[in-house]
Amino acid sequence: MNKLLLFKDLYLNAFRDIKHHLITNWLKVLAWSSIALIGVVTYAFIYRLATGFSF
Repeated sequence: MNKLLLFKDLYLNAFRDIKHHLITNWLKVLAWSSIALIGVVTYAFIYRLATGFSF
């Protein structure tokens, strides 16, 4: 739980100092889409390992 709160604090502080709202929103969308894509890749890798995919 402590790491989650640290991540939340880092996320909020990263966007607090940016003044232009368009850039702030664009970077937030980019950050969340990157996290989602990393999640999809991790899921696909674990799925391939679980089903016995030969590398």
